[in-house]
Amino acid sequence: MCGIVGYVGAAAPSQRPLEVVLGGLGRLEYRGYDSAGVALVTPQGIASAKRAGKLTNLLDDLTEHPLPPATAAIGHTRWATHGAPNDVNAHPHLAGDVAVIHNGIIENFAALRTELEADGAAFASETDTEVVAHLLAAAYDGSLTEAMRAVVGRLEGAFTLLAVHASEPGTVVGARRNSPLVVGLGDGENYLGSDVAAFIAHTSTALELGQDEIVTISAESVTVTDAAGAPVTPREFTVDWDASAAVKGGYPSFMAKEIHEQPHAVADTLLGRTDPSGALVLDELRISEAVLRAVDKIVVVACGTAAYAGHVAKYAIEHWCRIPVEVELAHEFRYRDPIVDSRTLVVAISQSGETMDTIMAVRHAREQGATVLAIVNTHGSTIPRESDAVLYTHAGPEVAVASTKAFIAQITACYVLGLYLAQIRGNKFPDELKEILAQLHELPDGIQRVLDAWDEVRDVAVAMKDEPTVLFLGRHVGYPVALEGALKLKELAYIHAEGFAAGELKHGPIALVEEGQPVFVVVPSPRGRDVLHSKVVSNIQEVRARGARTLVIAEDGDEAVVPYADVVFRVPQVPTLLAPLVTVVPLQIFACELAGAKGLDVDQPRNLAKSVTVE
Repeated sequence: MCGIVGYVGAAAPSQRPLEVVLGGLGRLEYRGYDSAGVALVTPQGIASAKRAGKLTNLLDDLTEHPLPPATAAIGHTRWATHGAPNDVNAHPHLAGDVAVIHNGIIENFAALRTELEADGAAFASETDTEVVAHLLAAAYDGSLTEAMRAVVGRLEGAFTLLAVHASEPGTVVGARRNSPLVVGLGDGENYLGSDVAAFIAHTSTALELGQDEIVTISAESVTVTDAAGAPVTPREFTVDWDASAAVKGGYPSFMAKEIHEQPHAVADTLLGRTDPSGALVLDELRISEAVLRAVDKIVVVACGTAAYAGHVAKYAIEHWCRIPVEVELAHEFRYRDPIVDSRTLVVAISQSGETMDTIMAVRHAREQGATVLAIVNTHGSTIPRESDAVLYTHAGPEVAVASTKAFIAQITACYVLGLYLAQIRGNKFPDELKEILAQLHELPDGIQRVLDAWDEVRDVAVAMKDEPTVLFLGRHVGYPVALEGALKLKELAYIHAEGFAAGELKHGPIALVEEGQPVFVVVPSPRGRDVLHSKVVSNIQEVRARGARTLVIAEDGDEAVVPYADVVFRVPQVPTLLAPLVTVVPLQIFACELAGAKGLDVDQPRNLAKSVTVE
């Protein structure tokens, strides 16, 4: 959600603090936001600027009204929760000599605000964040770190906080609870950020911060303590991508770039996970084989696109391992009294590792005694830290809000997990596992073949830019692909789109089909379960007979669909369970190009944030 950057540099005031913070905010735009602002610690005191709308609005204001040189700075891109997205509610918020920025929600802010107003505090905004500024100003007694510790103890909710004080020109103090914050280690300067993109242009060395920890950075030092003030030694890690990875690289959008990066995302997620004999070796899991052999149920918890990756995993893992798999929306999981115990493996899927609904599901599952395995893309994030083990995808940074390469990498990681479970539980013979892994390793080339037909999909998308609604149908693993195709179109093009299991057509949805209605159909391979293929071909005929325009995704050589398809998008022949890695790609391209044809911001759809860090 919100983007947060903090910086402390040389003692001599300069423009570098502002430059670093603005650069970091630019790299964090992908998180989604509706206003932006900065606060600087200058010899004249706190100087700040903030504007609603895009970062360019703030930059224009700073050009017209420059801020003085500084020694430290904090910057923020806000996604509104409390208070409308306007100049006044934008961050930072000031009280006395304190400036604060905040990601998250202070749940008890109303009671705190009433108390502060009774003591004479005057509020300028509608936000919960301004409460923290007034509390810090009241608690300050020569140490911003101690003031932060006192204030955090009074707060309820989820938050990341950064603060500066005019009396401490070489210091930025941060705190986190259920919300992301990482430290960047520089040479004579240090950084804070809601993720490593905030400072990756300056350093690749970072520190993880744990729950309820408080960090104080200066130009030469980083000090981390727990809520009681005891010193903490955080884990250091190295970021394995550079700033160029967050640049479009000649593509019209980050999303287009990331769709093109999918062959590498799959290949890199598979890389290094087999030994010389071809057996899977997942050292990072840290879960004993005895525990995994004893698992009698798997529950996948995730939200949005990640949940659809989990649905694909259900088909594959149940087939390969004969273990029942449930797929739960993380925000529903803990509220329905789920049945999990010590023999349940909960698999939490999240691109950012900071999805609040999924974090809370992980905590609930562990409280019930379940073993939790995280599948995430972001090192140092909360979900892997709070899980029993982690299987990292290696998709690299995903900047566009609508997920593409992370989705494909998540499916790949789920395949790896399923095959590993089949290996240690003896559900598959070694030669069977090697064959499936070999097929997986061929998928990057298959994805590239689909990408090579980009222009064909684009032409169809551009011609359909004025369509008011689009339907998506699929069976078996094609069903979650249909759901994902509909979600991408809703996210990017703001038009009505629905995905259905094709067998549900006659149970209601076919009433939506009228003359000219576009219907995408994901067709399973005729080389697998032929009855499944025949049924989907019948579904195409059903909607075509009622006037639908049928857009069919079918594998090379499948001629049975041709008489009933207005458009056929071809994908390579792959095993049925692995087909989502190729069949989803035309749907991603279609949504990207249709939204672009409508003149919409493909990378930052309205009302959406990359990482949903509040419930």
